[in-house]
Amino acid sequence: MKVLVVGLNHKVADVDVREKLAFNGPKLEEGLLLFHKLPHIKESIILSTCNRVELYANVDDAEKAEEAIRVFLSDYHKIDRTALDRSLYIHAGMDAVKHVFRVASSLDSMVIGEPQILGQLKDAFELALAKKTTGILLNKLMKKSISVAKRVRTETKIAENAVSISFAAVELAKKIFTDLSKKVFMLLGAGEMAELAARHLINNGVREVLVANRTFERACDLAKEFNGRPVKFDNFIDEMHRADIIICSTGASHYILSKNQMQKVMKERKQRQVFIIDISVPRNIDPEINELDNVYLYNVDDLQGIVDTNLFERKKEAEKAEQIIEEEIETFSKWLQSLDSVPTIIAIREKAEEIKKEELEKLMHKIPGLGQKEKEAIEYMATAIVNKLIHPPTAALKEDSEDRDVLVAAIRKLYGMDGKKG
Repeated sequence: MKVLVVGLNHKVADVDVREKLAFNGPKLEEGLLLFHKLPHIKESIILSTCNRVELYANVDDAEKAEEAIRVFLSDYHKIDRTALDRSLYIHAGMDAVKHVFRVASSLDSMVIGEPQILGQLKDAFELALAKKTTGILLNKLMKKSISVAKRVRTETKIAENAVSISFAAVELAKKIFTDLSKKVFMLLGAGEMAELAARHLINNGVREVLVANRTFERACDLAKEFNGRPVKFDNFIDEMHRADIIICSTGASHYILSKNQMQKVMKERKQRQVFIIDISVPRNIDPEINELDNVYLYNVDDLQGIVDTNLFERKKEAEKAEQIIEEEIETFSKWLQSLDSVPTIIAIREKAEEIKKEELEKLMHKIPGLGQKEKEAIEYMATAIVNKLIHPPTAALKEDSEDRDVLVAAIRKLYGMDGKKG
């Protein structure tokens, strides 16, 4: 039994290759069942996301299984074998186990600490369970990977601190206002980053959403999507006194809000705090606005600086996570090694039971007329003797030892089991 991982991710293959190799929709189930039927594959799981496609297997011959998987991927997705081989990476044995642990813990993700990959791994595992393509090894590997990921999140801060512009905007808003549930949010323009930040704010419970766009129809569409209210772009300053949080990304080549205009807005707000994020490049909000009391203005560079700092902090936490993974690999390795002893332990018990049965039959023939109670007492004693005799070797086989292979061979020879598999 050996764990094998064959796959590619965003580090080794561009999006064009990843798209061609993806197992989307019905392809995932179909591909999993075909993968499971390949020669030398005993158990199988397919993980397919936008950033990675990985095939996990329990194999009896890693080299032959790897070749079978390469042929399968090339044929199934109709990809040139040479191009495919350039993109694939291969991990076998404990290297494969380490890779899966790192994937589950989001240490191998495009954004370290992102939470989505663990859910995707769980989904892949659940499908494999439903299709009965897993067994003792991959079941243990998946369950262990999930517990390792949870331990990493519990014992490190790898998932803390915003590492995207949109998340950084929300985190700043939380620091300024603490509770967003009573706040009004205004979106000026409809840039992709601004819209993403808007969605995060809405998910964090802002009370009301106002949307202003140069194209009023677009403002209406977004307002409907966000369950908010559209505002005509020419009138947005008249509505600003109501907004506690403002995100601007209009694409204008000049300032659309001056310091004087903002002073009037603040007067209408009775100097209540306002948080403004100018994601536009070039900037759309006059930076002098930041000089006003209770006005917190951030631009895209400010947010990027926060993101860079947070990414640095996550990388430091990733070092702690790597140490946790090394510890868990050792635990998994001991469990994996113990599997080698299982057939021998079973064989010892079977051999002992066989001898016990033969000797009891001989005894019963030699002493006829025994009552049921006497027979049961003799059988009980025979079982006790057998258990005491086989306990030392079976206990030794279960222990973690560098000499396990030598011990297995010695026990099999002593008990006359050389002809059986183990």
